[in-house]
Amino acid sequence: MSDSSVPIQAPHQPLTEYYADESKRSSFVRAMFDSTAADYDRMEAVLGLGSGQWYRGQALERAGLRSGMRVVDVGVGTGLVAREAARIAGDATLVVGVDPSEGMLAHAKVPSGVQLVQGTAERIPFPDAHFDFLSMGYALRHISDLSVAFREFHRVLKPGARLCLLEITCPETRWGRSLLKFYMKGLVPLASWVVGRQPNTRKLWRYYWDTIEACVPPAQIVEALQAAGFTEVRRHIDAKPMSILAEYQATKPL
Repeated sequence: MSDSSVPIQAPHQPLTEYYADESKRSSFVRAMFDSTAADYDRMEAVLGLGSGQWYRGQALERAGLRSGMRVVDVGVGTGLVAREAARIAGDATLVVGVDPSEGMLAHAKVPSGVQLVQGTAERIPFPDAHFDFLSMGYALRHISDLSVAFREFHRVLKPGARLCLLEITCPETRWGRSLLKFYMKGLVPLASWVVGRQPNTRKLWRYYWDTIEACVPPAQIVEALQAAGFTEVRRHIDAKPMSILAEYQATKPL
């Protein structure tokens, strides 16, 4: 639980176009994903920016996931990362998916044996030192407090365990940012009108871009992981001018 005397370390400032203030963030995000869960896999398959199954698997292996490890996937959504984690771990019963959205959990497509549990990044319903690996796929921008969540990640991991947070990041160049903004806030919502079937799907993808644009700098995420007790913290990103897929990797010390 967070200490009310400690300032909240949110991943971005409140986006008042969508919710009034910080206290309304979590309920807005949960309702948004509940209402669009039926469209999520369809949209991701069409507009996933290359972050498909092959990329998720490679990212998990780069971060140190190996056969036989017990994995918790935080913000499991419809199971896109959990499916790859189960494949690499070699046993679906070793994988647990945690998500606050009942809608997402109801639409999750995971191998038989993967356990799906309702919970949040700030409060994972498992004991201390329980997992060998923790993953999170593109959900960091939707949590309420980085410092609380990262301490919780540290708590549920065993000594020596590994962490991998997948994120979309803005290109460093101005033209790159402009191109990504046009794609994410213009073309993606337009495509969601064609492909999506739920009323809030266009709004979700507009919100998705706004959280990317407003997210704290990568260095601040690295610092928050280090402050939570993680070591060997690094940010991996392909050395391409328009690369937007980043991975935060870290280790819980022995």
